Formats: sequence, structure tokens, C-alpha cells
Amino acid sequence: MRAQLLDGTATSVLDTVRRLGFLQMDPISTVAPPQQLVLFSRLGAFDVAELDRLVWEERKLFEWNAFIWPIEDLPLVRARMRRRRLRENAWTRDFLRANARFRRYVLRELEQNGPLLSRQLEHDLMAPGEAHRWWGTRQVRLMLELLHGRGEIAVAGRAGKQRLWDIAERVLPETEKVPLREAERLIEQKRRRSLGIWKARGTWRTHPDVSDEPVPKRVTFLSPFDRLVHDRDRAEELFGFHYRLEMYVPKAKRRYGYYVLPILAGDRLVGRIEPQFDRKERVLRVNGVWWEDGARPVSLERPLESLARFLGAESVER
Repeated sequence: MRAQLLDGTATSVLDTVRRLGFLQMDPISTVAPPQQLVLFSRLGAFDVAELDRLVWEERKLFEWNAFIWPIEDLPLVRARMRRRRLRENAWTRDFLRANARFRRYVLRELEQNGPLLSRQLEHDLMAPGEAHRWWGTRQVRLMLELLHGRGEIAVAGRAGKQRLWDIAERVLPETEKVPLREAERLIEQKRRRSLGIWKARGTWRTHPDVSDEPVPKRVTFLSPFDRLVHDRDRAEELFGFHYRLEMYVPKAKRRYGYYVLPILAGDRLVGRIEPQFDRKERVLRVNGVWWEDGARPVSLERPLESLARFLGAESVER
């Protein structure tokens, strides 16, 4: 809990992202996008505009591969970008070769007119092909994602929920070149520091820099993408908490609900809650609360008030 700043010691958006290593992004926002909800779990009702400023104005954070990273980690991430270029799988290689004309067009358009939205790029230059397993027929977006992963282009901003693309050199600063093996070693060091406890060769290890003092009895809700529960097997082994996200499970087969958040009290995962924010009515609704076997229920009034304030909800319905 202390390694993950879930002990109430988080002080700012920037320091929290630096400590955690990154924020995972996802468009699902039944409550709030996960990158915001992870910060809320640690900071309480923070100013979302601060996160946007840090990414798009101050450039102290940057977006890559559906994650938000501290800018000081850019040399390490760039090593992963180079690996994408050097170790492409056969499908990616064939796709880029078949659409080489469109790739050149994208880079030229961004160079001359960027930043641009994906819809501002012509689609008829793409070679016809079969639907992709994940992307379907949205091959323009697939091309942009591949170029982004390779470090040729970067996300320069947002227009609502849509990404603005530009040439990477105009978005990201120059950095030193770190060899891939060294970059991975440093990323793993940061990961272990942020987790506080990890398993190596079947044995649990704890990080020596993280305090093991008792954790305050603080109650909050966790994003399904929170690193404390992201590894479901780890969460179950450490906390005895069996957690699965059921939004892709047919409603009749769900054990709990569509988008259920773990309830953290102190250093225990004591239950789960299904909140839903009605943005039109400005109402935070609680569709259900489930307590773990043997766990003592805790008051949810204060964390729900904090969540409502963070979301801008005018009322809470339970």
C-alpha cells in the first residue's frame, strides 16, 4: 500500500505518476477513465485539468502505447520503440509493406500540416485487405498505431476524446540513447519499487526502500486497471481477493456487475462496489455493494462523497 501510495501520502499528480511509473489509459468511463480513477484513489478529488496540463502543455508527462509516462522515462520507452522497429512480426511487416504508399502519405501530411486527427487523413490510399482481428476494417487507425508504436509519430494533443497526431520529433524532446537491455533493467527496477512486493523464482520479495509501517484506515475505491489488482492472480494470492472484470460477461452470467470497483480499507480489500455516473443527470448511482466473506463492512459515505465531488455529481443515489 505504501509503495503504491494508497496510504494517503500522495501529494500531487506528477509525483504520483512518477512513483507509480505510468498510468494505463482506457476509453471506458462508466465512472471515470482509469487514468483518472487511479489518481483519485490516491489523491482524492483532484483537478483533472492538472493531468491534461502536465501532458499537453508542460510536457512533463507523455502518452505512448495507451499509457501515460513521466517524461524522464522517455529514453527507456524509446528503447522499446526501437525494438518495435527492429523486431516486427511477419504480419506487421507485411502490412507496412502492402501500405507503404499510405505510410509515406501519412508522414508527409503530418510533416506539412500536423497535428491532425485520423479522419483528416485520406482513407482511399490504403490497400484493400481483410478485416483485422482487433481493428476490423479501421486500417487507418491501425497504421497510426503501428507508426506510434515505432516512435515515428506521437500523440500531440486531444480534441475531445480524439487524438491529434504529429511527427514524433515535434512532440517529444531529444534524449540520450539507452540500450534495450539497460532500459528493460531500469524499467524492472522501477516496477519493483512501485509494487513494493513481487515474486522472483517463486519467492515473495519486498523492496527495501518501502516502509512497512501500519497503513491508516483509509477507505477508497480502485480502478479495475489499478496496479494493486491488475495482476488478478497476485491480488488473490496476496489478499485472498478473487477479482474479475465482468463487463464482457453476459448480464445473466455476471456474479456482481458490469464495472465493479474493489473497495480498499487500510491494507485490506474488503469488498466491491458498482458505481455508475449519469453525466446527463449529474447523479452518481450505486448499483450494488458486496462485502468479502469475513470482512467487516465499512462506511462508504465519505469515499462516495469524495467520488461524487471529483466527478461533478450533484447527488448520490444508493
